[in-house]
Amino acid sequence: MPRSIVTVAVDAMGGDDAPGVVTEGVAQALSLDPDLHVLLVGPESVVAPHASERCTPVIATEVIGMGEHPATAVRSKKDSSIVVGCRLVREGRAEGFFSAGSTGACMAAATLVMGRIPGVQRPAIAAVIPASARPTVLLDVGANADVKPEMLVQFAIMGRAYAQAVLGVDEPTVGLLNIGEEPTKGSQLAQEAHALFAADVPGFAGNVEGRDVPAGTTDVVVTDGFTGNVTLKTLEGLSATLFAELKTSITAHLHTKLAAAVLKPALRALKGKLDPDTYGGAPLLGVAGVCIIGHGSSGARAVTNGIMVAARAVRNDLTDRIAGEIARRG
Repeated sequence: MPRSIVTVAVDAMGGDDAPGVVTEGVAQALSLDPDLHVLLVGPESVVAPHASERCTPVIATEVIGMGEHPATAVRSKKDSSIVVGCRLVREGRAEGFFSAGSTGACMAAATLVMGRIPGVQRPAIAAVIPASARPTVLLDVGANADVKPEMLVQFAIMGRAYAQAVLGVDEPTVGLLNIGEEPTKGSQLAQEAHALFAADVPGFAGNVEGRDVPAGTTDVVVTDGFTGNVTLKTLEGLSATLFAELKTSITAHLHTKLAAAVLKPALRALKGKLDPDTYGGAPLLGVAGVCIIGHGSSGARAVTNGIMVAARAVRNDLTDRIAGEIARRG
């Protein structure tokens, strides 16, 4: 049975518009989930006013800025909101952590403070892509620029676990991102990985190309962090450009404005489907605890959804799922 009451630590100082949007997002999450408890981490002047029966302030005297070197900042600022949040998970006071702060610092703190799941070679950052068929988990999207074939196998296993726990896909299919569908296409890394995937990854559907990512050809798409990050940023940029151009076109003339009025509900629904805020942030998979990283420009809605995703991942035993699958493969 999924656990009901969940405690999530939230970095009050993470993001471009923190702490305002964070505290607003926390309030919305608490109103939506009556079994959610939040440990709000940050300076006393910021977090203390938000104390309630289900929101407990936790004081952190330092903040890691977006421009700081992640690993150095994590090691030198042990009382920062990011490090304290990860420590709460390690100590068992919280079961998950959400921050819209520095991605690098969140990754470093989660890896150094929470630790890795035994057997995991490298944690990976995943992103949920709003594909046409159904959402697709793309990983790695930035944690590991250089990888080995066996690391990609672990990414696939972790991505499947996330699709099951958070997206509710019973038997996720997996694609390996490449420049062609044939097993012999691509780099040596891609060819070696294909052979390993075929032998050891459940639901492996073969190579997929870039056009297959937004189409939702498979539930999980695996690649290295460099390629994954370029793919993610390209999709985000293309989506923003298309909507900007569409807005310009449909407001240019009276007759198109009239048509826009009719299409407005459908366009709003489409924009919501493609909005990354809908999916709440990127999970760092492979660490010994749930860690969800929001983008720096997160608004209150993104914060709310990030906290809700963290709670869902905890309730559906994401960390244990990954640990069990990694252990089974030795």
